[in-house]
Amino acid sequence: MKSILTSLMFVGDQAGKCEEAIKFYTSLFCDAEIIDIQYYTADEHEPEGSVKRAKFHINGREFMALDSHLNHSFSFTPSISLYIECQSLSEIESIFRTLAEGGTELMPLDNYAFSHRFGWLNDRYGVSWQLNLSH
Repeated sequence: MKSILTSLMFVGDQAGKCEEAIKFYTSLFCDAEIIDIQYYTADEHEPEGSVKRAKFHINGREFMALDSHLNHSFSFTPSISLYIECQSLSEIESIFRTLAEGGTELMPLDNYAFSHRFGWLNDRYGVSWQLNLSH
């Protein structure tokens, strides 16, 4: 096996927002960058300029992402989420606040029995994030 990557497919209302989303994610984290973006051309099955395939990394972890305007019966779901261990209270509060803008809080950033500071949300693109303050 060469590798396992998380792949994010932007469909439905989010189709066409892949590039916007990965630019948002890579701007939010210090150790993050877009590695490569390939776009659909006019002669392909997706709208020209949509993301055919993108690769980016956050904190050493590589991700793939793409747009799909096809009619899918699914989208992102909180049953799969990106789990982040934050190192400080200011870091978790800043990241949570920024990701929550335009999104939906599933569990507000708070003190829970299993964590001193934890929050869970779906961002404006529907991607689910869990943030936890490391001990």
